[in-house]
Amino acid sequence: MMSTSLKIFLVEDDLSFGSVLKSYLEINEFEVTWINDGKYAVEAFKKNSFNLCILDVMLPNVDGFTIAHDIRELNKRVPIIFLTAKKLKEDVLKGYGIGADEYITKPFDTDILLAKIKVIVSRTGAVKQTKDVMEIGIFKFNRKIRILSDGVEERKLSPKEAQLLEMLAASSNTLLSREVALKAIWGSDDYFTARSMDVYITKLRKYLSDDPGIQIRNIHGAGFQMIIEN
Repeated sequence: MMSTSLKIFLVEDDLSFGSVLKSYLEINEFEVTWINDGKYAVEAFKKNSFNLCILDVMLPNVDGFTIAHDIRELNKRVPIIFLTAKKLKEDVLKGYGIGADEYITKPFDTDILLAKIKVIVSRTGAVKQTKDVMEIGIFKFNRKIRILSDGVEERKLSPKEAQLLEMLAASSNTLLSREVALKAIWGSDDYFTARSMDVYITKLRKYLSDDPGIQIRNIHGAGFQMIIEN
């Protein structure tokens, strides 16, 4: 579960949806500040320190893109997720151009959203992170260039290997849902993608085998758990 010290800044004008999402995030142990009108967003952001921002795009008075731009002027590093019904290519590109970490279109799976949040802001157990590098036991994993190193040898991971390793590490010592991982990485959770993921899990076990303190356990019918002994 997430620590209560993790603070999310949520800007969403739909009162029903905003209330449900705020409750869902709080159930998962985030502290949430929710603003439902764009004109109040930046001033509210200035009053606290946040670990992550979730912004709708279509808001009254001031849109989410403008809010994100202003937040970036104040804080270059806080992660930003756009959560919006705007699906046009130019909107997605604009969002990433402003500096978004994720652009998620509605409707969406809340478990997938939670998994993406965890990858962005939370490193548990023995996993430590700088901007681009995660420490996983004796290994250093550069997420940007997908290099896994034990200090002696370096291994270039495929995009899917890298995504799966990052999700496992972000959820270390807790359960990573099979369904969530499949939908986030492969886009579906059918029989064939499930078998493909099993192959990737086997590969990651082999890559990490030089550290006996790291295990990737198969939790039958639920998913996987990366155990990292301190």
